[in-house]
Amino acid sequence: MSMKKIDLICYDFDGVMTDNIAYIDENGREMVKINRSDGLGVSEIKQLGLKQIIISTEKNPVVGQRSKKLGLTCLQGISDKTYALKRCCQKNNISLDEVAYVGNDINDLEAMKLASITFCPADAHKSIKKISDHVLKSKGGQGVVREIFDYLINN
Repeated sequence: MSMKKIDLICYDFDGVMTDNIAYIDENGREMVKINRSDGLGVSEIKQLGLKQIIISTEKNPVVGQRSKKLGLTCLQGISDKTYALKRCCQKNNISLDEVAYVGNDINDLEAMKLASITFCPADAHKSIKKISDHVLKSKGGQGVVREIFDYLINN
């Protein structure tokens, strides 16, 4: 599949843009570690004219804050990512044939099956690696989006 036909990249958040580890302080506030190179990757992918969205099972202010900083639409607290992806595509007049999906765990599996091209971090669950078109060299939170940008400009 040529990347020239991709119009939307859908990202999971935890395990893709983070290392899938959450820190919780004594007040119950969660924190995650992100990689600034992913922010650069998002920015550069925007320059290519591609839309990007985060679809996360988690409903956490940290996901919203990061997506806001990146300038990405974020759907949070999504239990059915397949439905959310279909709805997003309908609302934006995008065919599922024009979607790339980046996921890392079993809650991404069914939505990934809808996308025309799929990516996953090196440390993704084995079931996700099995269905991914591209298993990246980067682990979650260690430059996954930046590596996807490199892939896009070289293919």
